[in-house]
Amino acid sequence: MKFATKAVVVGQEPESAHHSAITPIYQTSTFVREEFGTPQSHEYSRVSNPTRSALEKCVASLEEGKYGLSFASGVAAEHAVVSMLRPGEHVIAPEDMYGGTFRLFTQVLEPMGVKFSFIDASNHDELEASITPTTKMIWLETPTNPLLKIFDIKAISKIAKKHNLLLVVDNTFATPYFQKPLLLGADVVVHSTTKYINGHSDVIGGMVIVNDEKLYNFIGMYQKSVGAVAGPFDAWLTLRGVKTLALRMRQHEANAWAIANFLKGHPKVEELFFPGFEDHPNHHIAKEQMTGFGGVVSFKIKGGYAEVKDFFGRLKIFHLADSLGGVESLVNYSTEMTHGSFPIELKKKLGISENLIRISTGIEDAEDLVADLKQALE
Repeated sequence: MKFATKAVVVGQEPESAHHSAITPIYQTSTFVREEFGTPQSHEYSRVSNPTRSALEKCVASLEEGKYGLSFASGVAAEHAVVSMLRPGEHVIAPEDMYGGTFRLFTQVLEPMGVKFSFIDASNHDELEASITPTTKMIWLETPTNPLLKIFDIKAISKIAKKHNLLLVVDNTFATPYFQKPLLLGADVVVHSTTKYINGHSDVIGGMVIVNDEKLYNFIGMYQKSVGAVAGPFDAWLTLRGVKTLALRMRQHEANAWAIANFLKGHPKVEELFFPGFEDHPNHHIAKEQMTGFGGVVSFKIKGGYAEVKDFFGRLKIFHLADSLGGVESLVNYSTEMTHGSFPIELKKKLGISENLIRISTGIEDAEDLVADLKQALE
């Protein structure tokens, strides 16, 4: 079964009681027992819910995974994965990552005794040299937020397997439409389904996908015990969004190409970040492990804070906001918004500067988006 078909069909069989074509919203906390002493598939919605189960099955199939677990947010999904770690155990992660993940690692988990090394994950010698006897996990995000760095999942998975480590990949930016980390050797895939998976900027959610039954059972135990689960209505909205994921991702990428080509060489643009261009670092890896380059473009405007503020103030179609992956086009000021929790020294090292702008392309007409950027820059 092909991707677009899976998005519409898997886990979404017609409902048995009334033969509804669309998966219903099972807005209930509990389920009546049909017979005393006989377990049934759904008993209490914190543990499982038919609407949430449909979403979990569908997204897992898109990632070529066996098991999916849906959470109330992306960071809740991430926390479920790192809950496998114990005090004193060690994680290697890229220094260039989403600010919310960095905050979770440094402000929640480090005080609880989990150790982290933040490195340049494109340097495989540095990565392997960072492995210690207490290392249990390698965490990746590719493409990264906001600089769109590309890490070689297949090569890093070989390092992880050599040292008996779990490899976790945040696939939020690429989505399973463009990248399937499990097929490249990852053990765990995480998503902020708030972004492209839902795609309509009206739901907060997260997802974990695995193939290993032991991992599934542990994370499932965490999901049930902690209870940071997606509610039935949020699961239903996300499932509705998944149906059009293939269509939306094609348009997101087409618009990203149009914007990137417009910005490339523009006199007001100091530096451009888009993995589709051959001069992008590790473009060859992106071309090998991805089937497309996504819907995000970042660039540095010539100037500083004043020029950024002026640019944002002139935009008509793009809106300034924290998120990405919705049908509407957004701009983001990463240094103060998504990466406000990063130390100043680390932002300087990575290049998350005061003139950096991240664009999440929507599905509007590309000519209108380019025209809006043109008039704002001029």
